[in-house]
Amino acid sequence: MGWNLLFWLTICFPLDIALLASAFYQVLMLSDLEADFINPYDASSRINYFVVPEFIGQGLLCALWLLTGHWIMFLITLPLACYHIHLYMKRQHLVDVTEVFRVLNAEKKFRLAKLAFYLVVLVITIFRLVLIGVHYLELEDDE
Repeated sequence: MGWNLLFWLTICFPLDIALLASAFYQVLMLSDLEADFINPYDASSRINYFVVPEFIGQGLLCALWLLTGHWIMFLITLPLACYHIHLYMKRQHLVDVTEVFRVLNAEKKFRLAKLAFYLVVLVITIFRLVLIGVHYLELEDDE
């Protein structure tokens, strides 16, 4: 039982926080671009810096849930992982500097949806951590 708690506490929780922070930063950059606080080149380069690591982190988290037998979490995150693979294969995963203002609203909505998705996954992870921790503490009390 301790390995399950360790898995959720040391791998899933920090990775969820990192994905949430990455999505929040991308939304923040798009909002700054919309308010004309940052130029398109800087916004695109800052957003594109986090895109591939976010895809890798989300795919890794999805694969870890599959390999450890957490089927519900795997099935929850699988559609986004498939969509990330689809974007990467079509080479549409990066924000283009020349078209950033044309796709600004769509990119902002997409990243807000990902932010909400990562927040839901984080809440589920925290709930799972609490349940495992309580169960683990009850087992220690019985011994």
